[in-house]
Amino acid sequence: MALILASQSPRRRDLMQLFHCPFSVQVADIDETMNPNAAPYDEVARISRLKAEAVSRKAEDVVVSADTVVVLENEVLGKPKDEADAKRMLHALSGRDHQVMTGMTVLRGDTAVTVTEVTHIHFRPLTSKEIDRYVASGEPMDKAGSYGIQGGAALFAEKMDGDYYNVMGLPVCRLFTILQQIAPEMLDV
Repeated sequence: MALILASQSPRRRDLMQLFHCPFSVQVADIDETMNPNAAPYDEVARISRLKAEAVSRKAEDVVVSADTVVVLENEVLGKPKDEADAKRMLHALSGRDHQVMTGMTVLRGDTAVTVTEVTHIHFRPLTSKEIDRYVASGEPMDKAGSYGIQGGAALFAEKMDGDYYNVMGLPVCRLFTILQQIAPEMLDV
């Protein structure tokens, strides 16, 4: 039995270390285009399920996959195309509430558990200078919503309700409870 992370995210790889289980990484080659007419909550779950199903595995293997988006008034803010797009997103988030949604699938044999975790965040008002400096750091360029809560954007998040690790891309507490259900032998508890 093997534990497989179906993600290329370095943050998810780091968070998987919390489980103290050996795991491998397989990047799922799927079309991650979201349906703009569907609810983001449902779409991140659908994408995570497709990722889990796309990796090669044996029946006893456990696959963990996730997809994370930032949602501002039902608009999905994905990874920025360029610096101007990153600045646009951060200006839009400034002084406002938004949600971070992670769809996560845990797959073992014919059993699949797919969930969507939501964390509510409020950014304090940001100045253009703060946004410019943050974007110039390069940190926002590979992150949904153009920010990483574990980095410089920690200075922006005034309030948070929900799982902090969800904002990083993997709701580890929820993942632990799912693994307890479908693969308890992997956990040393």
